[in-house]
Amino acid sequence: MAAGIRAPEPRVLVCLGALLARWGAAGLEAVVIGEVHENITLHCGNISGPRGLVTWYRNDSEPVFLLSSNSSLLPAEPRFSLANASSLHIEALSLLDEGNYTCREDLNETRWFQVWLQVASGPYEVEVTISSTGTLPNGTLYAAQGSQVDFSCSSSSWPSPMVEWWFRAPDSRSEPFGNNLTVSCFALLLMSTNLQGNYTCSAMNMLSGRHRKVTTELLVYYPPPSAPQCWAEMSPGSFKLQLTCRWDGGYPDPDFLWTEEPGGSPSLLLSEPMKTCFIGGNVTLTCQVSGAYPSAKILWLRNLTQPETVIQPNSHYLITQNGQSSTLTIHNCSQDLDEGYYVCRAENPVGVREVDIWLSVKEPLNVGGIVGTIVSLLLLGLAIISGLMLYYSPVFCWKVGNTFRGQDMDDVMVLVDSEEEDVEEEEDAAEVEEEEANEREEVPKEIHKHGHIHRVTALVNGNVDQMGNGLQALQDDSSEQQSDIVQEDDRPV
Repeated sequence: MAAGIRAPEPRVLVCLGALLARWGAAGLEAVVIGEVHENITLHCGNISGPRGLVTWYRNDSEPVFLLSSNSSLLPAEPRFSLANASSLHIEALSLLDEGNYTCREDLNETRWFQVWLQVASGPYEVEVTISSTGTLPNGTLYAAQGSQVDFSCSSSSWPSPMVEWWFRAPDSRSEPFGNNLTVSCFALLLMSTNLQGNYTCSAMNMLSGRHRKVTTELLVYYPPPSAPQCWAEMSPGSFKLQLTCRWDGGYPDPDFLWTEEPGGSPSLLLSEPMKTCFIGGNVTLTCQVSGAYPSAKILWLRNLTQPETVIQPNSHYLITQNGQSSTLTIHNCSQDLDEGYYVCRAENPVGVREVDIWLSVKEPLNVGGIVGTIVSLLLLGLAIISGLMLYYSPVFCWKVGNTFRGQDMDDVMVLVDSEEEDVEEEEDAAEVEEEEANEREEVPKEIHKHGHIHRVTALVNGNVDQMGNGLQALQDDSSEQQSDIVQEDDRPV
């Protein structure tokens, strides 16, 4: 019996008996049940025949007058009236009318009859709440497999109704949920697929016997055990893409939402931005596609001014494709026809990518002329270097010349002893050495310049003796001049 029902079982039996007979034997307490807003008639004993003076009271802490068959006494409320000269008729019952009523009859003797009036209300509405669920647009509830779901049922009723839960699985009959479950709330800790179905809450008023019920459908959802499977297919004979996705094994069947995201189209065309071809020669342009799904179609186009013009293979253009790599080979390059921009275009149903390649056509290189020019430049540079060496160091050149002559020839070796000076002194020293070279067959002599003495010794035909004789004769003639040179040697310039 539901919470709030405190009446003992014998009273329920009396209640059920009262439904069959509205009054009991004289002197015994009768039980009458009415419902709110309805009318009820309380009988003054089960007596037939003429009746005496009848008076009705309500037994509270003390008897309260309600109505009398004496016409001089007015009823306590207009709702009260006398039926069949002895019965109390009450209109528009309320819960406040519940209680014990007494009927007094005076005929030859005084007799008392008691009636217990019970007033029932409802159930008018039954509310079912199922938590931890979602709601579909049509109002159907669903719960996830393995989740906890709480059930509760309530009703506006007096006294509190007895609540029962019934469950009906798909394609089966209804049966009590659990073992005569008569509680207003319970929880299912782990929802499973065999618990999907209709849940019915039934609320019954034990006084009036009136009952109401509410049925709620509950679905149990669960995802497929594996991930979705999706693939792309090219339509045969056309450049169209068909995308397909499946996700089997779950309930209910999934709804697929298609969105476009970055990716799928060719991600980086790889190619050389510039190429060169000589007139009359051949050149190959290469284009590599990566990151395209499905595979991209590669096209070659001529310049940017007419990108819609696709190059067709012929004797002048050779196009080959291996996987996602394509090459364009141009034979017999012409500057007027072939120089300019070429476009490599990769496209699939998802997107298009393009890359530009500039082809420059030039005259062939003259290898012989280039070699001759380089040799000429080298010879010119060697001549310049030799001239500079000859200009700044004639003695070095003289030594080199003597080396090539050999030791058996008449050689003249010049030994120079000088100190480094500034640029002006070096130029003066070069002039002195040039004069000495012109006079190398003469006797040796000392030349004074800027306070320095330059001693020059010449070996003529490798004969030191001859050199000595000639030098002695010259020394005698120029002793005075040498004496002056020696005296002036230490004077500042």
